[in-house]
Amino acid sequence: MDSQDIIIIGGGAAGFFAAINAKIKSPDLKVTILEQSKDVLNKVRISGGGRCNATHHCFDPKLLTAYYPRGQRELLGPFHVFGAQDTVSWFELHGVKLYTEPDGCMFPVSNSSDTIIQCFLQLAKKYQIAIVTNAKVKDFTRHDVSNSHRFEVSTDKAVYYTKMLMLATGSSPFIWNMLENKGYEIVHPCPSLFTFNLPNHPISKLMGLVVKNASVSIENSKITTDGPLLITHWGLSGPAILKASAWGATLLAERNYDFTAYVDWIPNIKTEEINQLREIMAKKKVTANHLFGLPARLWQFLMESILTDKEKNWASLTKNEMSNIITQLKKCPFPVKGKTTFKEEFVTAGGVALHQINFKTFESKIHPGLYMAGEVINIDAVTGGFNFQAAWTGGYIAAMTMAEKG
Repeated sequence: MDSQDIIIIGGGAAGFFAAINAKIKSPDLKVTILEQSKDVLNKVRISGGGRCNATHHCFDPKLLTAYYPRGQRELLGPFHVFGAQDTVSWFELHGVKLYTEPDGCMFPVSNSSDTIIQCFLQLAKKYQIAIVTNAKVKDFTRHDVSNSHRFEVSTDKAVYYTKMLMLATGSSPFIWNMLENKGYEIVHPCPSLFTFNLPNHPISKLMGLVVKNASVSIENSKITTDGPLLITHWGLSGPAILKASAWGATLLAERNYDFTAYVDWIPNIKTEEINQLREIMAKKKVTANHLFGLPARLWQFLMESILTDKEKNWASLTKNEMSNIITQLKKCPFPVKGKTTFKEEFVTAGGVALHQINFKTFESKIHPGLYMAGEVINIDAVTGGFNFQAAWTGGYIAAMTMAEKG
């Protein structure tokens, strides 16, 4: 094959975004995308239930970094170069208008991920980007700079030569093993964005119930998150749980997903306000009158786990019963044993250690001319469009650098 200017391994979000932007910047570049599967942009297709949560309406770079358990410090500079506002503008410029949902998640107005996929495919065709599918990369070699073909890329079908190489391979154990053999430090990968399993826990009888604002903490850690919480037939889910899983990804993997999670069902209510109910609600039955905006079924479940007498009123509660009620409402313990992948959106914590990447260019510090973006490096975020934003940002900055050097 003729020598390429840029070869990108990985036909996903970061890979396509890098290829397209490099060609927009420098149309004469020869750019090829190598994808190991038969289809490209698979993760874009399934994201957001098939709608593609493209980014988040958080346009302040500093605030945006707070959603990244890994990569928070490193992404501040890149987000100033290409942040969420830039993503919105880029897509609109290329015919894809995004809208914002109440929680800040941004989707194409078509509510279909295919809109973004077709945008990328049409731009790839327009700029004559070669896309090779079913191309499983076996290895790459970097030759001396004096060699006009700096990188040699071997696949199971062909050998490619290129001046610059980009890895946008996502969470690929094969690529990580290859890089480790080439001297890269790989942070051991583990799942992020998962739900908590509570085997045989009676709360599963309330499956489908949502608490709009709860606080979740992990025993013997500093992890505390908040947001909507969903009770499922297998345990606990929803944004509050997913955020806790992201921030605790490494810790919870070390604990083999066997730990205690505490739920504060009413984080905006102080203990004193609960104690005052003995006077304010003195003659009212405890179980029958749900309070603090909690769903009636949940309130009843929590109170019945403490009180055997459903007729008991607030004034007749013992100190021990009152203490137990406060615990159930403010620090309700759940023994977690196992995890469940959140829908089809599997995100991995881990990858190439951040100190080995130059975040002004997304270039490797070990192999000049080699770029990385997306989940191949140790960056991941909570749910809400943030993982895609990191892919757009890394892909864009790598593209600008490669185009300038091309």
